[in-house]
Amino acid sequence: MPGAGGMSATSLSRRSLAAVWHPCTQMQRAASVPPLGIVRGEGPWLFDDAGQRYFDTSSSWWVNLFGHADARINAALKDQLDTLPHVMLAGCTHAPAVELAERLSALTGGVLGHCFFASDGASAVEIALKMSFHHWLNRGRPAKREFVCLRQGYHGETLGALAVTDVAVFRDAYDPLLMRSHQVMSPDARQALPGESATDVALRAAAALEALLAERHEHIAALILEPLVQGATGMAMHDPAYLRAARALCDEYEVLLIADEIAVGCGRTGTFFAFEQATLPGQSLIWPDLVCLSKGISGGYLPLYLVLSQGRVYEAFLDDDVARGFLHSHSYTGNALACRAALAVLDRFEQDDVLARNRERAKLLTKALEPLQTDARIEHFRQIGMIWAFDVREPFLGARFAERFHLAGRERELLIRPIGRTVYLMPPYVLTGELSAWLAGRLLATLDDVLSQAFTDPDHADRPPEPPTA
Repeated sequence: MPGAGGMSATSLSRRSLAAVWHPCTQMQRAASVPPLGIVRGEGPWLFDDAGQRYFDTSSSWWVNLFGHADARINAALKDQLDTLPHVMLAGCTHAPAVELAERLSALTGGVLGHCFFASDGASAVEIALKMSFHHWLNRGRPAKREFVCLRQGYHGETLGALAVTDVAVFRDAYDPLLMRSHQVMSPDARQALPGESATDVALRAAAALEALLAERHEHIAALILEPLVQGATGMAMHDPAYLRAARALCDEYEVLLIADEIAVGCGRTGTFFAFEQATLPGQSLIWPDLVCLSKGISGGYLPLYLVLSQGRVYEAFLDDDVARGFLHSHSYTGNALACRAALAVLDRFEQDDVLARNRERAKLLTKALEPLQTDARIEHFRQIGMIWAFDVREPFLGARFAERFHLAGRERELLIRPIGRTVYLMPPYVLTGELSAWLAGRLLATLDDVLSQAFTDPDHADRPPEPPTA
């Protein structure tokens, strides 16, 4: 079976187990699920030190947009490397940071600007939270220090970001260290009651938000949300009606709105910014007050995270008093190499009409995945832009479903990591008809294999349940 070598620990993976503490990994299990020793990338493929290839179904944690070792991004980085790899952004500036900030602001029609650079996604969220509170403090309203987040939301794993995260496996161990936040109903469309549409769920969730804001708005600094897709909780998708309602409610109750587009920005949902889809046809675009952007912005090359702000937020910090400024920093803020990679990414969007081409790519893979939509073993097949997901019904899972699926995927040249019972695809923007058919075929074969294992394993020898009727 192709990829079988990935099941055993190679020299590189053994060395890694002895020296590296891997993220999102229970290291007690790592010897049973050894890390792949990746030595090369090309397009959507990764190659390990045993000579096996793997299709990168998650774009290496949602960061890689145009495939590995993209020639145009490579060329831009090589040029920048010979010019200016890095200079501190306090008291200095450089062309890649300035041009990137200008071009991102232009994508919002100038509504959002003054790009503040961060070190990682959680830090971008920390920056947005701190900006929100400090903005109100500078405006003479220090009581506005509370935050609202959505149930099932994920915003990172630093303490501030965890305080507005509702994924128990990440949050619960550190709960005693966290500030308290308000959690409100998620607009996740899978919560639809009989007869309800996705829009109905969104409006029901908005009503819950309004009830909280009506009671606590004098103390609430900001609402933070992931527009359209809550990623780490299992690709929970919602109707854009929720974004419209949230924007209107935040305006009414004087609460800032933070859009965490770390995972869903850069075209993943079909528009460059997911929040663009909140605007109804024929109306002027509506925007959040702060946008956190990262992952795909540098194409999967270098860490680059940033926060864009509306003018009214930025202006609250302008004063002769240094303490009223925003003094957050890190040593590699606005790294020139990372910014240059991001500029090459924006060039690709402009030169290749990426968003339009992605619409055609999405149709190809959705068509190839049609068998999933009538498979009685799964539920909630869903897709938006270049994100696909479905949930395996509980009776069919068996033990360690996500781990077994990951290992079975390796056997079929897939690098795939389910989230709980949710299987998802978020591939690079390089799909063709042939690749889509191949990917769908391998995914379906992996699903069949793993679900059959659940009832042939001696620990799970019960007969499969009858398929659900609804």
